[in-house]
Amino acid sequence: MKKEKEKEQVFQVACPCCQSILWIDSVTKEVIQYEKKGEKRKESLEELLLKEKKRKGEFERKFKATAELEKKRRERAEEGFRKALTEVEAEEEE
Repeated sequence: MKKEKEKEQVFQVACPCCQSILWIDSVTKEVIQYEKKGEKRKESLEELLLKEKKRKGEFERKFKATAELEKKRRERAEEGFRKALTEVEAEEEE
């Protein structure tokens, strides 16, 4: 009968943040026990190396795209400069 009374005094609550299960004593309002849920799984060395290789490949792709964009901007600026220069030269000849 005492165990039934103890069970009535203890209740379970799921933490909304980390999804852990907490057992709380209703009389003392203390956490008696807890069980962590959703802990991160440790990755193997191969998984970490694969992830790093993907990250490096993505970095290289972004770097190349940025370099190409910068090259196009520079070409447009040079073209604009040449056009303005020819217009100024044409005005000076008149």
